Amino acid sequence: MARPVEPLTVKEIENAELKDKSYPLFDGGGLYLLVNPNRSKWWRLKYRHQGKERLLSLGVYPSVTLKEARSR
Repeated sequence: MARPVEPLTVKEIENAELKDKSYPLFDGGGLYLLVNPNRSKWWRLKYRHQGKERLLSLGVYPSVTLKEARSR
């Protein structure tokens, strides 16, 4: 059984450290922020449609805020 994910905060997003590889910061419900080594941060939504996993890009942080990403 998957453990519950704590929702992201703006502070956590702003303080996300840069690493050699891209990594996700999960918000819950399939929404996550992909933090890239080049300092870009992309909102992504992982979901299933007809049994297949899909990935939707919702925009770049900070142009798309946490609140906007959740509403999209």
